[in-house]
Amino acid sequence: MLGFVGAAGRRLTPATHIILLEDERLLREDLTEFLVNQGHSVQAVGSIAEFESGFVPGRHLIAILDLGLPDGDGMDVIGRLRRDNLRLGIIVLTARMAIRDKVAGLQSGADHYLTKTTDMDILAATVDALARRLDLGGVSGDWVLDGDQKQLVAPGLPPIELSAQDYTVLKAIFDGQGQSVSKKTIVAALGEDFLSYDLRRLDTQINRLRRKVVDATGADLPLKTLRNEGYQFCGAVAPR
Repeated sequence: MLGFVGAAGRRLTPATHIILLEDERLLREDLTEFLVNQGHSVQAVGSIAEFESGFVPGRHLIAILDLGLPDGDGMDVIGRLRRDNLRLGIIVLTARMAIRDKVAGLQSGADHYLTKTTDMDILAATVDALARRLDLGGVSGDWVLDGDQKQLVAPGLPPIELSAQDYTVLKAIFDGQGQSVSKKTIVAALGEDFLSYDLRRLDTQINRLRRKVVDATGADLPLKTLRNEGYQFCGAVAPR
């Protein structure tokens, strides 16, 4: 099982559209949550058939693939992707630990080969490094936080209505200009005393915001959770 260790202190690449192929449901959900909290947009699938129907060339810019799947071998998927000559980063994430398997994975066209004992920080750094190397950006255009209308506008999508508290939290994070914003700063923006404030309320607020954005637009909010520290907005932000 992958280790859940925070990845604080790293400078982020722009949010990247990722397709994740993992047949173990709980692990798939854990990985999706982790990558979304890193600020990425993730489509998670559990079989090769779901991958082939859900993969969109030009939108999904990194694929994270298991190898042992219920309807085939991930090696075959990698081979087909590479034969199509796509501009796509491929990361294998598998339980197969033998050197011969790693060699075969890399020879088939994977950019990186990680095992499921890999620490989460290594996965996060690998995604970021691969995105930088390929010069990939996930979300095109800018996010706009409209203080007059109390709306959040995702790139190319309809505005999302915000509550006063939603707006206050997002403004504090946006004011960080892409840097880490501490929970203490956000709590102060809400007019609360940090020493007596229950931080679970803030966690709940952030989770509601994520769901609100997904429900309204189908897009993920490119907001990275910095464990025990705060939050960092990864998308491009239009000046207001």
